[in-house]
Amino acid sequence: MNYQHPALRRALAADYAIGLMAPTACRRFERLLAEDRALELELGQWQDALARLATPVPDAPVPERVWKNIKARIEPQRLHVPTRSRARHWLRATALAAAVVLAVGIGMYYNREQAMYSATLVSASNQPAVTIEAFDQYLQVAPLNLASAPADRSMQLWAIPAEGAPVSLGLMPEGGKGRISLDESQRKLLGEPIALAISLEPAGGSPTGQPTGPVLYHGQVISL
Repeated sequence: MNYQHPALRRALAADYAIGLMAPTACRRFERLLAEDRALELELGQWQDALARLATPVPDAPVPERVWKNIKARIEPQRLHVPTRSRARHWLRATALAAAVVLAVGIGMYYNREQAMYSATLVSASNQPAVTIEAFDQYLQVAPLNLASAPADRSMQLWAIPAEGAPVSLGLMPEGGKGRISLDESQRKLLGEPIALAISLEPAGGSPTGQPTGPVLYHGQVISL
């Protein structure tokens, strides 16, 4: 992978600063960072921009009427103490409910899918616009600064192999956020060195099976 490509370097620095990188990609980026002063400066610019967004809001005194409304809601309170048998039943029910929640949580954690590939697509001015993570059966799309398509047009996602013609991966989700399902041939393509691009097409997608409109965003796919 050509880590000297300006668009790729800017996209990687943005992902790292925002915290979107997977652990493996994060370690790879940090190794590059230790040997590349220009990349370190690129990261610093992103970190400075994000730090300005975290400027604390000045404290403001709470009006007296707010405190009065709070006190009026919580006073007076009557403590209800259940009988011993009802208390034991309540404790058993609470313990059972907690066990169910814990089991479901553990199952969700261990069954959580892991992304295999990732890409940050940037605009012509190298501004990150959308992140795309590739899972086994689908792509997960999340907008960063993605423009909306006109009502009579669609944005279409393409895989750009090192050799050969672009291959459609489908239309972008409504609003730029969601999933794109992959068929078997598309899943195989993701295992090869490819880039991704988004073009502006007629409503419903390209009528020719190839990009016909302008390319709005592009980015390199990296393995996680």
